[in-house]
Amino acid sequence: MLPIDEQVRIIGAGAVDLISEADLRRKLGRGQPLRVKLGIDPTASDIHLGFAVVLRKLRQFQDLGHVAVLIIGDFTAQVGDPSGRSATRPRLTKEQVDAHAESYLVQVRRILDFSPERLEVHRNASWLASMDMEAVLRLTAGTTVARMLERDDFSKRYAGGSPISLTEFLYPLLQGQDSVEVRADVELGGTDQLFNNLMGRTLQGQRGQEGQVVLTTPLLEGLDGHNKMSKSLGNYIGIAEPPAEQFGKLMSLPDALMPRYFQLTTGWHPDRVDEVTAGLIAGALRPVEAKRLLARTVVDLYHGAGAGETAEGEFDKVFRAHEAPTEVPEHTLDVSECVDGRIRLANLLRQAGLVASNKEGARMITQGGVRLDGGVVVDADAIVTPAEIDGVLVQVGKRRWARIRVPGA
Repeated sequence: MLPIDEQVRIIGAGAVDLISEADLRRKLGRGQPLRVKLGIDPTASDIHLGFAVVLRKLRQFQDLGHVAVLIIGDFTAQVGDPSGRSATRPRLTKEQVDAHAESYLVQVRRILDFSPERLEVHRNASWLASMDMEAVLRLTAGTTVARMLERDDFSKRYAGGSPISLTEFLYPLLQGQDSVEVRADVELGGTDQLFNNLMGRTLQGQRGQEGQVVLTTPLLEGLDGHNKMSKSLGNYIGIAEPPAEQFGKLMSLPDALMPRYFQLTTGWHPDRVDEVTAGLIAGALRPVEAKRLLARTVVDLYHGAGAGETAEGEFDKVFRAHEAPTEVPEHTLDVSECVDGRIRLANLLRQAGLVASNKEGARMITQGGVRLDGGVVVDADAIVTPAEIDGVLVQVGKRRWARIRVPGA
């Protein structure tokens, strides 16, 4: 293993909270691999770069010789994490959680080392689902309502008269119990997880275990440059998205976010991050070249060496030479939506997955954001026949393309 000072430098790079560095140094000083826990509640199907920040931190621990302990919260996901919530989160079904969990595990392989000596994967239903009432009462006896109301989101909701369910009060205790079960040395989480992670440290102490070190990572801003990256806000970059899509989105980032993205999304050593950031500040590295470097690096991370360079070539082909991408997805027209042998273009855009709804399709047409074989369409009520649209290249905005095929044509 690397010297303790170097490990602490790598581990602490980009971190917000480290509670405490002295505890971390003491644990590292034993010369044994640490058990580094990260809990994931599978409440959605996709992992984006914002969520990947903490996964990258977990991978750093693995690369330093430590063991990642990944907790799939198949039980806690049904309870609902109240972190950052202004209202009670709707409960998910077991079937929804299981489907999301399988999707998460496939995507996590793009980041973590799945070698048996470097990774353990547990589902917390294996111990939480079997707890009886006595065990639940014993768990709740270790904290107070006053302690729970120290939590910022709970205190705001309480002051505002918004309901807080007792189930939500249980959530930090259940997450803390996970740390007890796996005997975590360190727990990772975003800054919104600080209260939950500290609860694990408390419960471990009550159970006679050494309290875990708590390390939190920042919440990454999305493509808009302001809000936390979120699929619901449409400002996200999925780690499983196609290379060209990832590259194009990263090229649209505000310049001010470049240092933050280099630190949190590339997996680079702190020295490399410092070098590139210094170049940006000094003007030796232009923002547009920094974005290209960032985009190539991220695409390579998730799609393999060389994928970034290929994606860059496609980007230049589309946005500099104004040509169509080399590979365009094909959509076979669903003729059942035709009326009198015709279909509204706005409906076709939705059917091809280029817009989310017929209404959005009409709006994009009105805004001049839709092209058919390079020609701009401006009539929101435009209607086409299958014969007219067969083989046509449809473009929506700058990065959405499809070639339409008509069955039997």
